Amino acid sequence: MLDSILRAIVSDKVLHAKWLNTLSYMENAGAKKISASEHKEQVNLIILKHAAEEHRHAYYLKKQISKIDESLCKTYTNSELLSPNHTKYYLHALDIAVCRYLKAAFNLSGYDLKFGAYLFVTYAIEVRADELYPVYQAVLDEAKSKVNVKSIILEEEGHLEEMINQLVEFAPNWEGHAAKVVSMEKNLFEQWVGSLKDELSVTA
Repeated sequence: MLDSILRAIVSDKVLHAKWLNTLSYMENAGAKKISASEHKEQVNLIILKHAAEEHRHAYYLKKQISKIDESLCKTYTNSELLSPNHTKYYLHALDIAVCRYLKAAFNLSGYDLKFGAYLFVTYAIEVRADELYPVYQAVLDEAKSKVNVKSIILEEEGHLEEMINQLVEFAPNWEGHAAKVVSMEKNLFEQWVGSLKDELSVTA
């Protein structure tokens, strides 16, 4: 279903600009979540690198809009995003669900809870990015679009490896917990894709 939705988006100039803007919004929201989870003093190089790269992805995606039409999607207002309510709810809802889960599973609180949520939420998002961006790139190639996300695909693969290394240190049995978090993300992602499908059928 995702590739057929993406084909419909890429074939329409305004929808494509909104899609890029929506991805940019989500990358920016992710970067802000990473920064919000930082300890006041104990900040390692990987966290700084990851936040910087997510911000750069947000910038890069926003900049790609000019390849379609420079006049489109200047802000992140609802009218310039696809499925804005689900888009804005998705990461926030995942963060809350993961915090609840980790609190119960590990009895965490304060900074430890924030850091644990950063690890597991980011892992689930990187797993998603590793699926989503290659499908989008294939649709772009098929449409011979000037837009491309190849550099993001490479960086997201590196992020996933970094998250796994950190999760191994966090908990020896991290994989079972990560599978539960990935399942939470899958439900939210499917809701988001469903809302995109509904919106596109209304727009079409």
